[in-house]
Amino acid sequence: MVQPRHGRPAAGHGHLDGLAVNAHTAYDLQERQKLLGMWLGLLGICFFAVTLPMTRLATGTSAAPQLSPWFVTFARAVIAAALSVVFLLATRSRWPTAAERGPLLLATLGNALGFPILLGWALRHVPSGHAAVFTALLPLATAALAAWVLHQRARWGFWACAVLGAVLVLVFSLWRAQQHGGGFGLEWADALLIGAVLSAAVGYVFGAKVTPTLGAERVICWVCILALPVSLPGALLTWPQQSVVPMSWVGLAYVGVFSMWAGFFAWYRGLAWGGTLRVSQLQLLQPFVSMLAAVPLLGEPLEFSTIVFALAVVATVLVGKRLAQ
Repeated sequence: MVQPRHGRPAAGHGHLDGLAVNAHTAYDLQERQKLLGMWLGLLGICFFAVTLPMTRLATGTSAAPQLSPWFVTFARAVIAAALSVVFLLATRSRWPTAAERGPLLLATLGNALGFPILLGWALRHVPSGHAAVFTALLPLATAALAAWVLHQRARWGFWACAVLGAVLVLVFSLWRAQQHGGGFGLEWADALLIGAVLSAAVGYVFGAKVTPTLGAERVICWVCILALPVSLPGALLTWPQQSVVPMSWVGLAYVGVFSMWAGFFAWYRGLAWGGTLRVSQLQLLQPFVSMLAAVPLLGEPLEFSTIVFALAVVATVLVGKRLAQ
């Protein structure tokens, strides 16, 4: 190799060293972004998990009702829509295209209307820990719907786990009804919980369908705004006529700001930065965070049987996700 005069290193060496430093810096930034994505995903899951006890706090129970589940559904969407308008104006976001409006409308029906109203009515009649077992099926329900809508193929083992998880939830519901003197049968609120899970899955899948073109944060903003023609008059018509405890309003504020809006910001950004496959596994923690949050917020006992069934359902979800890859 020809050495340069005056003992200076060859120009090629300096260029290669610079490339190596830049590559190392880029790798470090990428790893930091992945780590931040995991933390944002965990933050989003915590926001979503506390939705169950906060919704029960807002609606009360059948014995001591507070805010109407209808009002909670409409009002939380109005709160999130107000925040969405500010965000879209501040970021000068574009309007959705004609191709994006259909999936956005279905996401609105699932996430802004269907899920909260079904969950709100169910939580008047069952503890949030009971509902948490059903929400453990959400990752599988979402994946199953994605396979149909987005034409993503899955192995037979995935579908076997999906069926097993559904059977476990069914057995839990039947057993719990017998333990509480209702006979060996399903509680009617369980049908509402299943509907809530399916509604959320519809919202997630059709929201994900337009995320690549519209952007993660803007998807949830437009979902909330598209719900306004229903949510705003609905909130006014169902406005509570009787006084409720102050904590019910706290529960409503939480589900409007965090469950319906900020949680999706953290969650979608976490998926983008940390990787969907890695960050989505954090969903497995959601039922347990819900159960733990219900203890101080609602004073609900943490039953051993509920934990066992939740662990079993989460196990089927974890195995199913791995078999689907």
